[in-house]
Amino acid sequence: MKRLFIILFLAIGSLLSQAGAQELRCTVSVNHDQVPSANVQNFNSLQQLVTEFLNTTKWTNLTFAEQERIECSLLITCKSVSESNLYLCEATLQSHRPIYNTGYQSPLINLKDNNFNFIWNGEPLYFQMNQFQSNLASMLAFYAYLLLGYDADSYQRLGGTPYFQVCENIVTQGQTASMDAQEQTGWQAFESKPNRYLLTNNLMDEAFKPLRQFYYDYHRLGMDEMSANVDNSRARIAGAIPCLREARRARFTAYVVNLFLDAKADELVNIFSKGTEQEKDDIYQLLTEVDPTRSNQYDHIKD
Repeated sequence: MKRLFIILFLAIGSLLSQAGAQELRCTVSVNHDQVPSANVQNFNSLQQLVTEFLNTTKWTNLTFAEQERIECSLLITCKSVSESNLYLCEATLQSHRPIYNTGYQSPLINLKDNNFNFIWNGEPLYFQMNQFQSNLASMLAFYAYLLLGYDADSYQRLGGTPYFQVCENIVTQGQTASMDAQEQTGWQAFESKPNRYLLTNNLMDEAFKPLRQFYYDYHRLGMDEMSANVDNSRARIAGAIPCLREARRARFTAYVVNLFLDAKADELVNIFSKGTEQEKDDIYQLLTEVDPTRSNQYDHIKD
């Protein structure tokens, strides 16, 4: 019942008049270099449409000040367009979070969707909670709520849960909607991974709750306090970061662990390369254990 209330709460917000600033400030780019004889005007229209959809839709009933909008970017790379206007694309989504009392923007999401496929005939985009409209609108709404969820988790312990529940609801709709087989890719449980289903499944899995709580420890208790006391803030992050190891042990191929490290690897190197020798040793061992493919990058912690 509580979950239904949350979803209805968000749904009402999405239909409210657009008072105040919207939640997202998203820069959208559509690349069509791989499409021979591309209709440039079509792609320009698509870029404008997606930009307006993400930045003018009221996704919640919360009031965001202009400076509180979530800074993010979406790159859609189109690989082909069929005669039936089926766009086979990849999408790269990134977002950042401001760090208190600094001009620094800390990366929150760095995600690639290899199956961002949709049929688009030039029609406008609409999103209604609990009603599938089009695959393009549903994918964009999914990522809008994902952005909101990750941002909220960084300010409040498990604060993103209502938004991730909406993501889960959108995945369920995508699994049962009638659409082209290429469009269905990304929503299903048993297909190539990672995908949108797996991401939502991880986010709602009790095994990964400590990792989600770590987003709060990392950002509010760590990064936001850096300007006051760097050593204490770094120590707080170091004390909480073993949850990455526990999450990896719980599910070796954990998508949410990969996403955290895709966004944070460079930042972690910058933070702990200035740490104590003990911190350097501990963090280096942990990161190379949970993320061995980037071991060369983590070598810089000990430089």
